[in-house]
Amino acid sequence: MGAGGTRPAPVSEPTPAQHRPRPRPQLHPGAWWLWSLSLGTAATRTTNPLLLTLLIATSAYVVATCRANTPTARSYTAFVKLALAVIAIRLLFAIVLGSPIPGTHTLVTLPEVPLPDWAQGIRLGGRVTAESLLAALYDGLRLATLLICVGAANALANPSRLLKSLPGALYEMGVAVVVALTFAPNLIADVQRRRAARRLRGRPDKGIRGLATVGLPVLEGALERSVALAAAMDARGYGRTADVPPAVRRTTTALTLGGLLGVCAGTYGLLTAEGGTYGLPVLLAGVAAALAGLHLGGRRSPRTRYRPDPWGAHAWLVTASGVAVAAALTLAASNDPAALHPGLVPLVAPTLPLWPAGAVLLALLPAFLVPTPKERP
Repeated sequence: MGAGGTRPAPVSEPTPAQHRPRPRPQLHPGAWWLWSLSLGTAATRTTNPLLLTLLIATSAYVVATCRANTPTARSYTAFVKLALAVIAIRLLFAIVLGSPIPGTHTLVTLPEVPLPDWAQGIRLGGRVTAESLLAALYDGLRLATLLICVGAANALANPSRLLKSLPGALYEMGVAVVVALTFAPNLIADVQRRRAARRLRGRPDKGIRGLATVGLPVLEGALERSVALAAAMDARGYGRTADVPPAVRRTTTALTLGGLLGVCAGTYGLLTAEGGTYGLPVLLAGVAAALAGLHLGGRRSPRTRYRPDPWGAHAWLVTASGVAVAAALTLAASNDPAALHPGLVPLVAPTLPLWPAGAVLLALLPAFLVPTPKERP
């Protein structure tokens, strides 16, 4: 009891360190990009709408499970809308401009506009067949899947963390790429914030009038961010290089250019029947020379990394799951092309090949392996 008859409040004991939840380690951003690009590579090997839809659903599930609550992660919806617009534009072109694919199932006949002789092979209007629309739909869906895979990489990988992992020789180019990648998410977040503010004030946020009133503040905010970014980069010494002997600079240039030429020549040799004997050795030599050139070029821009992202076992597993999907669909495209490319003339209903579909499901591994904790914006 105290002097006033009140009991002092009990002192709370500190929480033991062993009872505190450990934060989950974040996956290396390069692993997310390799996983997404592998799914995009798999999408280029097929026009089967069932497999493409399965690829989209797989990437969407992983994004919904693993992405953080940041402006970059919320840009995935914009990529999905862009993919839908691509499909609609591809179908519109097939209807208006026609298609070289012959078809017997006529859906509608549009008025055809006569064109001069120099425009042979192009027509406006005419017959619209089911075969031509399905061909346009398959092509548009394949391109849409590529866009959605790139959107998944933007949603899952933090561009600033990815920049830390680049070698020193690619740092300046990496900064430009990161600024370009973060432009769209920041722009989308800015537009959403301005539209929400106008709705709270009871003003229109849709249509031509709403777009005009929202566009100017968004442009002003983008210019202000550009000036602030330039000032921050200048204050941190961006663009300054160390003194390197001329011999090292010449060696770096020769290794980098020679390595890139070797990669191109080796890739061409692997894709042709005549160059199968020298393609792989030239490709490996080119990769080794290019890596040596990048290592030497990093000496011109000495910098340190604060808390570098480790490439651990989880990163290897995530990358391997994406590469396995790309390899499986590439193998299936060469062994059973009819299953991965449904026929159009005559019309054939697409079927779902079992083992390629099972291989696509391997891309779900990151959803169960490395779920990312939600971050506050």
